[in-house]
Amino acid sequence: MTTAFVFPGQGSQSVGMGQGFAEKLLDQANQILGFDLKKIVLSGPEEELKRTEIQQPAILTVSVAALEELRARNTELEAQLGAAAGHSLGEYSALVASGVISFADAVKVVNLRGKFMQEAVPAGEGAMAALLGGDRLAIINICKEVGGVWPANFNSPGQVVISGKKSSVESAGEKLKAAGVKKVIPLAVSAPFHCPLMQPAADKLAIELDKIEFHDANIPVYANVTASPVKSGAEIKKLLIQQVTGSVLWEDSIKKMIADGIISFIEVGPGKVLTGLIKKINPNVEVKSFVEL
Repeated sequence: MTTAFVFPGQGSQSVGMGQGFAEKLLDQANQILGFDLKKIVLSGPEEELKRTEIQQPAILTVSVAALEELRARNTELEAQLGAAAGHSLGEYSALVASGVISFADAVKVVNLRGKFMQEAVPAGEGAMAALLGGDRLAIINICKEVGGVWPANFNSPGQVVISGKKSSVESAGEKLKAAGVKKVIPLAVSAPFHCPLMQPAADKLAIELDKIEFHDANIPVYANVTASPVKSGAEIKKLLIQQVTGSVLWEDSIKKMIADGIISFIEVGPGKVLTGLIKKINPNVEVKSFVEL
């Protein structure tokens, strides 16, 4: 029980992802969602795939298809599996992997989650920025001091993302540079995710999650908002609502998994974003993409 599956979130998408292994599940997603997700994923256009309400079910579907492919090729993996986690949206893929929710429910709810998040803040009013370098506590304190901006993602040592009102993110960026942050990179996102401005989305999502059957997890899932393992279906549902407005504690989650005995990670889904982050968090653990197995 020394291996963990980790699942990517938004930003990992590319046109053509899932080619050769995800077609069947994309057909299922089309039926569930009532639009041609498969065509957008395999053929584009890229701008359409980038839309939050398209991107979320697209990445989830390709990630779950990758999981099925991986399990079919490596039947011995299940015996070694000790945990699962996902970055933001990826948490839903982790919940499918651990038997908490069905694929059908997951793909439907993340499509709505994307819509709710997009609608929560009028276009142009919110922003996000990636910070490279800088002290974690200083970042938290400067965000508090500025107001209207919050740490959204603690991704790895020296990589934090902030989110909030556009003017507040810009103001915090200037102060953070003065406080020693090496780079402030504005992100091309459509809304300020993982901050209290997303509360309207969290409220709407709570109603939709109540319509879904949640089972207890087969393996511990490390929750974004607590960085701790959880197996209770009821608890997981509460944490998913908190996740919309709360920080993604990715660095903390990986460190906790390693402390709990995980020695190898497999990134299951498109891209290698998480592989890069995990190597920065701890260069001594084994990290592979599902395509390498």
